[in-house]
Amino acid sequence: MSTGGTAPLLRVQDLHLDFGGVKAVDGLSFQVNEGDLLSLVGPNGAGKTSAFNCITGFYKPTGGSITLHGADITGLRPSAIAARGTSRTFQNLRLFGELTVLDNVRAGTHLRLRQNALDALLHTPRFRRSEREATDEANRWLDFVGLRGDRGGLARNLPYGEQRRVEIARALARRPTVLLLDEPAAGLNYGEKTELLDLLHRISGLGTAIVLIEHDMDLVMQVSRRIVVLNFGREIADGTPEEVRRNPDVIEAYLGKDDEEEATSEEMMSRE
Repeated sequence: MSTGGTAPLLRVQDLHLDFGGVKAVDGLSFQVNEGDLLSLVGPNGAGKTSAFNCITGFYKPTGGSITLHGADITGLRPSAIAARGTSRTFQNLRLFGELTVLDNVRAGTHLRLRQNALDALLHTPRFRRSEREATDEANRWLDFVGLRGDRGGLARNLPYGEQRRVEIARALARRPTVLLLDEPAAGLNYGEKTELLDLLHRISGLGTAIVLIEHDMDLVMQVSRRIVVLNFGREIADGTPEEVRRNPDVIEAYLGKDDEEEATSEEMMSRE
């Protein structure tokens, strides 16, 4: 929640998304401040990605509001929302496989390039300067995420874990104030997850707020300052990792009512 009277970077208030008679998101509310790291978790089909799609403009909510830096962004186009300070990754990688690693990250700078079509056509000094700046910035973000592979090679040729790093670097190249990550640990091995944990802390240290969807509950419990739990589109818990770990509604949602008395927090988290 907001502290010290500071307005939140992102506020989601009573968000609803209906698909016919199905309530994909049913009254979700949360907010994040500068440098926050909030995880949105829940069983499969709980509405997590649907909420992300509403926040980033891929879906138009059927109710509620979303504000970014105090301005209402509810229902705006994805490009308009991104231009206001958000960036996201997806559960399934969406790199440009036919482009180089470097060009994939350069693409993330396009919202801030100081050039137009005529500059590009005539290769004006402004175009050349802008291209150099984009390349320098892309390299800085690739350094930041710790990419070890070939930056001049095609992105599709990198190992999967390295492709994940490129995707995060591209998202950061937009210089977002709010970064939304959809299952960034999916497909990573133990060592790569440990490096991701460090990377998330460093991103938060920049002042960038992170909203995270993740099934790896061990990672969620280590990295999150707050956790919001969804079940069938409804918010059933919002608190610190320890508060959520002990919440009986959360245990029931993951394990079922009959198992609630015998469930331990470790068992609950290991089954996600």
